[in-house]
Amino acid sequence: MDGGSVSSLRVLLAEDHAVVREGTRGLLDRDPEISVVGEAADGAAVVEMAGRLAPDVVLMDLGMPGMNGIEATRRIVASGPGAPRVLILSAYDDEDYVTAALEAGASGYLLKSAHTAEVVAAIRSVANGQLVLDPSVARHLLGRRSGTGPREELSPRELDVVRLAAAGGRTRDIAEQLGVSGRTVEATFTNIFNKLGVITRAEAIVYAASRGWIRLEREPRLDEH
Repeated sequence: MDGGSVSSLRVLLAEDHAVVREGTRGLLDRDPEISVVGEAADGAAVVEMAGRLAPDVVLMDLGMPGMNGIEATRRIVASGPGAPRVLILSAYDDEDYVTAALEAGASGYLLKSAHTAEVVAAIRSVANGQLVLDPSVARHLLGRRSGTGPREELSPRELDVVRLAAAGGRTRDIAEQLGVSGRTVEATFTNIFNKLGVITRAEAIVYAASRGWIRLEREPRLDEH
């Protein structure tokens, strides 16, 4: 957080269109609890600036020149302990884009049709370690998963792991909170994937939410977790 204000959130903008980037900055600058610390117009620049400026949240577009937003997200998240959270703000609502972004380590995915208040709320949520999905994206993903056949239910420990993953936890975070090793967490995810018939953490989270086993942030029918 910004040392000048306990509640100030440091945000780095990544958007290749100058007009959109400047407009987004203007909207965020109206919020006294948000400080825009930098702007990047391509993927390589946002990775470099994320390391140098240490923002709390990177507001990331997907379609940028050079390195795309998914690869930039992967590099930022993998930069080590204390890495910024990444919130995707994209025009694309395709399931493949959403899944790829979440698997790269993004903490949220919003569409550019979102209102300013929704973007600000999402920035705060991901900064607090929560997973955020645009309501229309969540409904689409949950709808696809809810149509699949019955699967084996998860154990209490497996549900704890999925809940912590949905709240933005990475392997080391989940291991610390549960008092187990990272290897145990990875093995638990393997069991979860086998039980649910999925291959990624994002799919496991969405599947569990579609069954009502966990709750996802920002989906109107689902309570905050």
